[in-house]
Amino acid sequence: MRTYDGMLVVLSAPSGCGKTTIVKQVMANLPGLVFSVSHTTRSPRAGEKDGQDYYFVDRDEFKAICDQQPSGFIEWAEVHGNLYGTGRQGVEEQRAAGLDVLLDIDVQGAEQVRRAADPVTVFIAPPSLDELGRRLRGRGSEDEKTIALRLNNAGKEMQAAADYDYLIVNDVLGEAVESLRSILIAERLRRRRTLTGESVDLE
Repeated sequence: MRTYDGMLVVLSAPSGCGKTTIVKQVMANLPGLVFSVSHTTRSPRAGEKDGQDYYFVDRDEFKAICDQQPSGFIEWAEVHGNLYGTGRQGVEEQRAAGLDVLLDIDVQGAEQVRRAADPVTVFIAPPSLDELGRRLRGRGSEDEKTIALRLNNAGKEMQAAADYDYLIVNDVLGEAVESLRSILIAERLRRRRTLTGESVDLE
């Protein structure tokens, strides 16, 4: 029986769009998905755990991984003054096991992954920049200067949405969750797999 590697799924969104909530809800009811834990040099936010949300490292550690090519990062970028990167080895091992790997990366990282692989790409956008600003302020974790920077970057990031395979506007959370779930199922079927991710034996 022929087996198929898992998909590489790139998810990008401006900060505050609700991407993490969407991903968690999809993963809770669709088997065969695994979330790639990225490395970052930024400090943990309240409730974040090392090895679960991110691998929190300093800049020297991050640079050392970058130098481990070709086995280091599949992509990395500097965002809001912090470094973020996706480890190649873990992604390849998970895909070889038939799992679909979700990468939560920005538009810079997405372009690097496109050059290195053939990912399914999904951009998650807010209904508007005004609504995004309201959501960012509602988190209460950043000052107005930081929010202004994030909104400015969001406007630039949204211009790249046309380069993605799919666009989801997170206006109603339940609809956004179902949209991502439907995309993943459709892409599995296109790759001769069942909706839960198993290879289909037609021989």
